Amino acid sequence: MIEPLTSNTQAILLLTAPLVAGRGENSPDLLSLGEYNRLARLLREKQKQPADLMEPDAQALIELCAQPFGRERLASLLGRGFLLSQAVERWNARAIWVISRADSRYPKRLKSRLKEDAPPLLYGCGEIGLLEKGGLAVVGSRQVDDELISFTENVGRLAAKAHRTVISGGAKGIDRAAMHGALLADGEVAGVMGDSLERAALARDNREPLMEGRLVLISPYDPAAGFNVGHAMQRNKVIYALADAGLVVTSDFEKGGTWTGAIEQLERLHFVPVFVRNGNNAGRGNAALIHHGGRPWPNPENAAELGQMITAAVEAAATEPKQEALAFALREQPAPYTSPGKPVEPAKLVGGEPKVISAPAEELFKTVREILRRELVFGHTEAEIVNLLGVTKLQTKEWLAKLIKEETVKKVKKTKPVQYLVATNSERLL
Repeated sequence: MIEPLTSNTQAILLLTAPLVAGRGENSPDLLSLGEYNRLARLLREKQKQPADLMEPDAQALIELCAQPFGRERLASLLGRGFLLSQAVERWNARAIWVISRADSRYPKRLKSRLKEDAPPLLYGCGEIGLLEKGGLAVVGSRQVDDELISFTENVGRLAAKAHRTVISGGAKGIDRAAMHGALLADGEVAGVMGDSLERAALARDNREPLMEGRLVLISPYDPAAGFNVGHAMQRNKVIYALADAGLVVTSDFEKGGTWTGAIEQLERLHFVPVFVRNGNNAGRGNAALIHHGGRPWPNPENAAELGQMITAAVEAAATEPKQEALAFALREQPAPYTSPGKPVEPAKLVGGEPKVISAPAEELFKTVREILRRELVFGHTEAEIVNLLGVTKLQTKEWLAKLIKEETVKKVKKTKPVQYLVATNSERLL
């Protein structure tokens, strides 16, 4: 059963979605991702939500928010209620659901990792809970030979037997081979579509795994949208953000969506460890990705080896030197800072030696406050916050105690282990 759209999701659809049943063209009046993020920030500053723009007395709020966008533009977008009802009827008939960044069901990994780059809307079909399980992202080229198809299907089969969700892009070639292999082995699959979600939701081959809860198909784009190169490339960061680790089966050299997504992950985003198929026939693109920091795929022979390999890679990545959230604060402050009673241990940074925290106490605490107000939009454990900030457990405890006392952060004791959240709804990423 498709759950009714929340009021916030209805408002975000009105502001950003085409709402043209059977077509995927964007209206020139729609808010872009950057524009929607700007509007969301304005609403948070006023302690409002997108749904408040649809209230009968919303004219004053629309006027306050209209300056960057134009009052007539916002009013026109919000007045598309009939188009929205038509689109929803079409989606429901095809078992397609819609969630937004303002919904509790929106995948936490996307919000946490992508932040304002997270798609405002996700259209989907199938078991939404699969999006919270992590897994192995498998990506590669569309035009591949039978040998690579067989290799990739075997990877999908091993991942299924290792109880690891396969996450891929749904395109022909490597994507579909990975998904097909996992589904044949009764595994679970998340397909992130850059186009044609509506067609995939109705495809005969997908019907059984969708009904069994072993497959979820999602897209940040209108379900009827056709192929678009930009969309195909942008969905790659969503694939990696949902995963625990990634595998590039084959990539062109310095071109194409697979190359662009892998380089972005290896050099800038660092969401997950990225494996790359290697060997004499791997190709120039794969060799270059390994040179850029990809890990050679060790060709596990069974499910146990694959599961252990992913676990070890994730654990290793968590302890490697990396760009921490406090990097900018740790680099250039003039005087050493230590917490009362015990020096802070050094945080490690990419491309340099370990650094000691050297910001004055109050300035550094202001930075920490802003980071945690932004990051704790969903529950984080103390250990996760230690890893996020890149400082000692002792220092983290001290900062959390101060933030709780000033009511910036609250402790959620119902969960085990205890989790921490921002204390006000106004700080939630909409």
